[in-house]
Amino acid sequence: MDHFPTNWGRPRNDAFDAYNTYPFHVRPDNGPRDAFADNVQRTQQPIVTGTSVLALKYKDGIMMAADCLASYGSLARFKDIQRLHEVGKFTVIGASGDMSDYQYLQTTLDELLISEEITAADGHSLGPVEIHEYLSRLMYGRRSRLNPLWNSILVGGVKDGKSFLAYVDLLGTTYSSSTLATGYGAYIAQPLLRKAVEGREMDIDENEARKIMTDCLRVLFYRDARSLNKYQIATVTDSGVAISPSMELGTQWGFAEGIRGYGAQTQ
Repeated sequence: MDHFPTNWGRPRNDAFDAYNTYPFHVRPDNGPRDAFADNVQRTQQPIVTGTSVLALKYKDGIMMAADCLASYGSLARFKDIQRLHEVGKFTVIGASGDMSDYQYLQTTLDELLISEEITAADGHSLGPVEIHEYLSRLMYGRRSRLNPLWNSILVGGVKDGKSFLAYVDLLGTTYSSSTLATGYGAYIAQPLLRKAVEGREMDIDENEARKIMTDCLRVLFYRDARSLNKYQIATVTDSGVAISPSMELGTQWGFAEGIRGYGAQTQ
């Protein structure tokens, strides 16, 4: 038997607390509760998720790339999802993780830019440094609303001739580098990016940067079951932000014939 009256629920007569355990105005409500009553929902089991985002610095600015797949659990469900988003005149963000959380962040950032434009009206615009700083506070401060195990954002941009590239996630991790990758790309593509880019940032032009990106995306398509050979690339330079339409990678699977377990081998 439970000998604690506070655990017995509310008395039958709402006007009288039979056990005098709580003042009426702070008496707990132990009745049925609607799961949506608090108006705050948490994506603790993400349904639609995206995988890696890659980014690098080159001599003219920042380049970022992501494939267009959003998986419904283990199902490759949505194959034309844009995971790169323009924020203002100088910044682009790329997201891996839960797509509903990413949509929430997109809306929040758009509202921030509108509010800044209307209320400040001082001729200044938010740049990549300010956007990254804002996201680091927003995501860490609201980690109970978003999912700390999934969401990570890359922020890149160019303002006043200065390139900026940084990472932020919901565990409070923020750092900056000349090459960045999220998701499975942090294990597979990041070493390739470092080898190709670091120490040569000012020697790489846009064409070479695109080749590096497509090579890394191709490796991810071969090795990551949650990636797709359909992708987008965003560039940020002094001229502004440009996000390409969806493109398709050329792939070759002929090498699989020589791997045991694939193809037509019988022994």
